Amino acid sequence: MTRKFDFLVIGSGMAGISFALKAAPYGKVALLCKTTLDESNTSFAQGGIAAVTYEPDNFEKHIEDTLIAGDGHCNLAAVEKVIREAPAQIQELLRWGVDFDKDENGLFDLHREGGHSEHRILHHRDNTGYEIQQSLIRQVRANPNIEVYENYFAIEILTQHHLGEVVTQHTPNIECYGAYVLNQQSNHIHTFLAKVTLLATGGIGSVYATTTNPAISTGDGIAMVHRARGVIQDMEFVQFHPTGLYQPGARPTYLITEAIRGYGAVLRCKDGREFMQKYDERGSLAPRDIVARAIDNEMKIRGHEFVYLDVTHKNAEETKEHFPNIYKKCLELGIDITKDMIPVSPIQHYLCGGIVVDLNGKTSINQLYAAGECSCTGLHGANRLASNSLLEAIVYADAAMKDAIKQIDTIQYNEFIPEWDDEGTKLPEEMVLITQSFREVEQIMNAYVGIVRSNLRLKRAMNRLEILYRETEDLFERSVVSREICELRNVISVAYLIIKHALRRKESRGLHYTIDYPKRMRNEP
Repeated sequence: MTRKFDFLVIGSGMAGISFALKAAPYGKVALLCKTTLDESNTSFAQGGIAAVTYEPDNFEKHIEDTLIAGDGHCNLAAVEKVIREAPAQIQELLRWGVDFDKDENGLFDLHREGGHSEHRILHHRDNTGYEIQQSLIRQVRANPNIEVYENYFAIEILTQHHLGEVVTQHTPNIECYGAYVLNQQSNHIHTFLAKVTLLATGGIGSVYATTTNPAISTGDGIAMVHRARGVIQDMEFVQFHPTGLYQPGARPTYLITEAIRGYGAVLRCKDGREFMQKYDERGSLAPRDIVARAIDNEMKIRGHEFVYLDVTHKNAEETKEHFPNIYKKCLELGIDITKDMIPVSPIQHYLCGGIVVDLNGKTSINQLYAAGECSCTGLHGANRLASNSLLEAIVYADAAMKDAIKQIDTIQYNEFIPEWDDEGTKLPEEMVLITQSFREVEQIMNAYVGIVRSNLRLKRAMNRLEILYRETEDLFERSVVSREICELRNVISVAYLIIKHALRRKESRGLHYTIDYPKRMRNEP
């Protein structure tokens, strides 16, 4: 079955939904959700969204903080764009009904997080992402120009390759015509044709055994663009959040927001001693990459599996008011955060690299845009500054929409795309082959491609991954398409890109730290 839309949006987090809402006045929009509208990385974002709102803060300070965190690897034009356009996008969120916390004077109750020189984090208690997601969903449900497809999984984006042409990275003017999409309820594969396609497929957390990301975070958009010969960049910069709640076996790992350190929480060893001053003069408020490596080092030299985050010195009622969900979650585990220290350890959290886009959110493939965590705008550089990600998502979704509508009337549907051909395939004989391979990828990445790396570890990971790649491609060619086999292909592609880019960088910078090249190359901007 073939469906036609002006705009095809793959992904239903903040980037995807905000693009859909803004594009809807200009044409019919299909919004694909891998599961439901409620489940996305946006919903799991606790901390908030960074933006300059009041003095003494200003754009220059926010820009400087972002550049420092990015460790000399940011795109200055992207940084200035996102930060200067932030106030207008915050106003858009307010018009859509997002309720940010305010103080007794009616002003935004701003938090400060690691790497920020001022209080500039707008939030809704400690579940800001969920508040934003729910507000946007209400707008989507009420918009007649947006068709929501829940439990629809994008398999491949459509390009000249599907017309029989040989496409390489050197092929000029690769074009996107839409996507092949699996209806997970009927197991039928549909052809979605579109004039413009936006990828907003989120993160890559499921590539690792432990992550704060939901299980749906399998890097689908990045993997599809990689197979379509689009440009991918900076995959070595995987962010590990310093403070995941230590709870062996939990998936996803519960995140203890960085805002709690901005509020005054202090990191301590099991013996109660502070340790961050040994690593950075900013102490527990240092940027995430520094804090994560410090915790990792303390755990290794002491043989411990976690450290503590201590907020017991703060006013108990105030703590419960600011962080009600963290308080409730920890209490369920027998930890009263107003009296007990919280066991935490670094955990995979975010990807700073991804699908390369320009200032308009355009990828290297014509008629294809990307926004949110799957994209690489250059804002984050080598290390994301806390709470800049939601801001980036909505600013670039806005930029992509504005660019797309300029050309939407000049783009024609490609009517020659064939229906999906699954002749000669059959159901996989043993699903255990897929699940076991998935576990192997997670174990390889956790063991060899974590916070601290080496050439030996990376090469060993690549050797093992190549075997899994060959086995999986053979299984894919012989099997009826399922979400499980597609996700396995995607995580293998993403893992390969992370390792490849990590091996290529002969220095330590930001989130990429290797014992073979412990210093940063200062001659690079």
